[in-house]
Amino acid sequence: MGAVRMGGGIELVVIGADGGPDRSWGGSARAGDGARTLAAALPGRTFDAGARGCAVSHLRPDADANTMLTALRQAGQRPARWLVVCLVGQLVADPRGRRLALVTAGSTPDNAYRRGLAWDWVISAMVHGDQEETLLLVDAVADRDTWAALQREDGAGELVAHSRVPLWGRIGRYTGGRRGRDAVLPGGEGSFSWALGRVLDTGVPGAPAAVGPLELQAAVAGQLAWGEPAAGSADALLPVPRDGGRLLMRNRAAVRGALAGLSLSDELLAVLWRENTPTDPPSA
Repeated sequence: MGAVRMGGGIELVVIGADGGPDRSWGGSARAGDGARTLAAALPGRTFDAGARGCAVSHLRPDADANTMLTALRQAGQRPARWLVVCLVGQLVADPRGRRLALVTAGSTPDNAYRRGLAWDWVISAMVHGDQEETLLLVDAVADRDTWAALQREDGAGELVAHSRVPLWGRIGRYTGGRRGRDAVLPGGEGSFSWALGRVLDTGVPGAPAAVGPLELQAAVAGQLAWGEPAAGSADALLPVPRDGGRLLMRNRAAVRGALAGLSLSDELLAVLWRENTPTDPPSA
């Protein structure tokens, strides 16, 4: 795990789990790439945490579930305004289709759920954390049985919507084998982490200098559309926080538009950027 301390306003935990060489978990092959994209894009350019910054815990793709959960719980124990968690990889349901887990390295079809990072563990750690607000970003795929469980109201699908943990991202259907080669893989082109990274890099023209998930969603969905033809269908859940999410991110397009045509030093641009961006997220 790599940890970078940048202040105390936001605790960011980024988990991209590579399930390993078993063909059943081919949907997680690019999870490490997606985690690196989010860990690089989110802190410096997007989180409106002022001078406090954020602390980043970036887990290795081959970490086991205990290591992942420990890092999440430790982040939850540190005082901050926000706890933001990113999960990238492949989801698996238990045999009854009632619980979900993120597949971790070295899993087999027989033990993936038992040794994976359980979704309810993640939610519990976030709910009981020492932060005022939470946000869970997910970039994942699910095989046929797990996808079916997500569709049932009395199954794992009820876990996806938790009243105290807003969810933002994409959960797509994954078919292994030859057909899986054309699927949108978490971390790959057309995935949520890939799309969000591109949107945060370019910004959203016409939007305010500080934007939340709701303002960013249309632009992210436009990027996600690149992957839909390859996916073969629109079989994907695209959750967005119901209240739009209160975590603000910097809109690079707003500042570029305001300063277009001006010849300014990098230092002055930095000062203008800080003055043009709120120092704290709005109160609930």
